[in-house]
Amino acid sequence: MTAQTTIRAFFDPGTWTVSYVVADNATGAAAVIDPVLDFDVKSGHTGTRSADQVLAYLKERQLRVEWILETHAHADHLSAARYLQERVGGRIGIGEHIREVQAVFKKLYNLERNFLPDGSQFDHLFKDGETFRIGEVEATALLVPGHTPADMAYLLDGAVFVGDTLFMPDVGTARADFPGGDAHTLYRSIRRLLELPPGTRMFVCHDYPPAGREPVWETTVGEQRRSNIHVHEGVTEEAFVAMRNARDATLDVPMLILPSIQVNVRAGHLPPPDDNGVSYLRIPINALPRQAVPTA
Repeated sequence: MTAQTTIRAFFDPGTWTVSYVVADNATGAAAVIDPVLDFDVKSGHTGTRSADQVLAYLKERQLRVEWILETHAHADHLSAARYLQERVGGRIGIGEHIREVQAVFKKLYNLERNFLPDGSQFDHLFKDGETFRIGEVEATALLVPGHTPADMAYLLDGAVFVGDTLFMPDVGTARADFPGGDAHTLYRSIRRLLELPPGTRMFVCHDYPPAGREPVWETTVGEQRRSNIHVHEGVTEEAFVAMRNARDATLDVPMLILPSIQVNVRAGHLPPPDDNGVSYLRIPINALPRQAVPTA
């Protein structure tokens, strides 16, 4: 069957993040998935190099953006959703359980009183199994919690975009120690994805390649079933949970978690500026353990 869509990936080496443009070949309608806003921790400056590459591609192909899709509130990069929307339009969508994530982090950051953890910062909150269209192409939003409560995968045209839930087979799976995360839930979400037809193309949001391999971001459901180092066929839920919990206990907090989350729960908006016109990111002092973030 001829593909209805063209998929273009954009790899950001600073955060090991992959963003995507998915275009309906018949109409020129497009969705952007997980766009990156550059951020320099040392200077506090944002940048748009990564997002501008996406914009250049959209302009070159004369694509019309209908959706800007987030798979979850990322802890490893700032979202460029708002920057892109201001330039090319589109509705910013994320899973409806973002409300739970917002509630946790409003408390951690002691965010301003008028920040409401109700998801209203986004244009659309997807329910599990909800269908929507990119031009003439039907897509389905799949709830895949475990990494966070709000993780979504997007299934369309024989391809699935899985965010952080799964990585490439030789890298494994997402951590499950973020607020509201749970290894049991993550395993069940992964099994849901691996029940898709084996030929389904799978696109991941990050690649952390082992030594000797260049970054890649496309695999298949069948390849994940055969050779994912954490959840290949035969790995039980109990074995996965034991592995995941032990591994997560050794992982450092992501470098950009504190600046990124307070932007990403706002759909890519920076915090409102103070009376001097400057926006400030809040860094809670001694509020996070050194290696693991608190559970909700």
